[in-house]
Amino acid sequence: MQKRQQGISLVGLVLVLALLGMLLVLGLKIVPTYTEYRAIQNAIVTAKAAGGSVADIQKSFDASATASYISSINGRDLIIEKVNNETEISFAYEKKIPLVGPASLLLEYEGSTAKGGAKPAKE
Repeated sequence: MQKRQQGISLVGLVLVLALLGMLLVLGLKIVPTYTEYRAIQNAIVTAKAAGGSVADIQKSFDASATASYISSINGRDLIIEKVNNETEISFAYEKKIPLVGPASLLLEYEGSTAKGGAKPAKE
């Protein structure tokens, strides 16, 4: 009575490792854009807390952006509105990550200081 061997073949192992490698590279390209998005979220909360005029809010955001290495947007890209006598700041931007050849990944980020998380008006 022969015992049948079980396990993964060498070709299967190479394919699995190649797939895992591609996922790892993709993750390494996406994580920095997400950390920048979180830094932008924190910067608009800080800018809102600083208060003042629209120009003051933009300057506060730009100062936070410089300290947090934010390069995707600046203070002029923010949408600053008065809603129910409260200043609300929102933003929206896209990040394009080149993959292989003509293929790329497009990430759309948006956020707001509004309690309901209202989406910013797209231009």
